[in-house]
Amino acid sequence: RAVVTGGGSGLGRAICLALAERRGRVLVADVNLEGAEETARLVEAAGGRAVAMRVDVGEIADVEAMAESIRRAFGGVDLLVNNAGVAVAGEVGEVPLEDWHWILRINLMGVVHGCHVFAPIFKAQKSGFILNVASNAGIASLPEMAPYNVSKAAVIALSETLYSELGASGVAVSALCPTFFKTNLLSTMRSSDELQRKKAQAFFERSKITAEEVARIALEGLEAGEPIIIPQADGNLVHALKRLSPQLYLKLLRFGKRRGLTDKLA
Repeated sequence: RAVVTGGGSGLGRAICLALAERRGRVLVADVNLEGAEETARLVEAAGGRAVAMRVDVGEIADVEAMAESIRRAFGGVDLLVNNAGVAVAGEVGEVPLEDWHWILRINLMGVVHGCHVFAPIFKAQKSGFILNVASNAGIASLPEMAPYNVSKAAVIALSETLYSELGASGVAVSALCPTFFKTNLLSTMRSSDELQRKKAQAFFERSKITAEEVARIALEGLEAGEPIIIPQADGNLVHALKRLSPQLYLKLLRFGKRRGLTDKLA
């Protein structure tokens, strides 16, 4: 019995369908109700059960209503997937503060709201799983992505904290940290520089891993008790290099920014 936010498309939909293959019962939550309803139909067709619900994760009342809805629909909950997210690109000082507030409301507070409501439920029943969809951006700290980096780094920190807080109660918590893969994140991305969007599009299109593969790896990693799940080799390389020598890693980023290497790669 799972709740998946941002389940109306992209990775959220892929996770819902992966759960359907396991005969899962899913509450598909999304700010776009039509997308959530379409995912629910696909889950039913794939052998699972599903209900759709419009949820704005930035509103605590919506998240509380989501918990009550899955209780009514399926008698309880075993898995929370905090997946809903958006993107903002640009340099610090150029990104409007409005965009900072927008992304933190969804990417960070949306996850906080989910954990705030569901952690006590899981702790009381001494079982459950929480999958927080972060990003390798929260580890890599690439330039011109500060709002996104900050929001995802905070999600990783929250997940690591909950890993120990809830682990003693038999609750598993993982942070999913993929790099680029084909999704619909760009459809809502905010950037004042069209070049930023083109660079992001180039990296997304170049990725060989699918949302379905990321979903499968995520669920397997969660079941295995991995606190940090990094699906791709490039993400694991970045993680290892930064842990090995944080100062060298950051100096390499600064060198790449000076030489415009990201633009050339894109």
